[in-house]
Amino acid sequence: MMTFGSFLLSALAVLVLLGIGQRVLDKMHLSDRAALILILLMFLGGLMPDISLGAVRVNIGGALIPLGVCVYLLVTADEPAERVRGILGAVLTSAGVDFLGKLMPADPESIVLDPIYACGVAGGIIGWLLGRSRRGAFISGVLGVLLADIVNAVAVWASGIDQRLVLGGAGLFDTAVISGILAVLLCELVGELLERMARANGAPPDRQRVRIPMRRKNK
Repeated sequence: MMTFGSFLLSALAVLVLLGIGQRVLDKMHLSDRAALILILLMFLGGLMPDISLGAVRVNIGGALIPLGVCVYLLVTADEPAERVRGILGAVLTSAGVDFLGKLMPADPESIVLDPIYACGVAGGIIGWLLGRSRRGAFISGVLGVLLADIVNAVAVWASGIDQRLVLGGAGLFDTAVISGILAVLLCELVGELLERMARANGAPPDRQRVRIPMRRKNK
C-alpha cells in the first residue's frame, strides 16, 4: 500500500518530468535527472531490507538517501553561513518536532491530526523559518525530523526501555518527506510573493531578500 510520503514523491516526480519547479532545483544545485534518480533511489531503497546496527535499523530509502541529499546540499552551499543555518535549523527543528510529539495526547481516539502529518507540517514550517534558503529549508526540515527520532530513541533508552530504533521507517519516512517538501514549497511561494510585491512597487527584485521568509527592516 502506498503511503502518503510515497504519493508525494510520485507527484513530485511527475512535476519534475513536466519541467515544473526547475528554478527550485537550480537553487538546490540539482538537475532534473538527478532529482528523478534520487526519487527512484528512495523508492527502491524503501523496498530493500533495513541495515541493522545493533539496536538501530536504518532504512536506505527513508534515511540514508535523504541524509545523503542533506550532506550534498551542505557541501554545495554557496556560503558558509548557509551551512550554519542549515545545521542550526535542523537542531531547532528537531527540538520543535520532539516537543510537539510530547504534546500529542496518548489516547489515539482524542488525536485530531495523526502525529505523522502533524510533525511533518510542523517540521516543514519550522524548517522554512529557520533555513531561510531553499537548501537550508530542506536540510532543516528533513534532517530535523531524523534528529528528532534519534533524540526520542535516546530518551527511551535512558529510561531503561529496550526498544529498537527504525530510522527511516514508514512513519518517519512520511514525516521527513512532508517536512522537506513543505519547507521548500513555503520558501518558494513566499519568495515568489515577495518578488511580485517588489515588482508591483516598481523596485527591482532583491534576490537576497526574496529568499528569506521574513523581510528585514532597513536600519
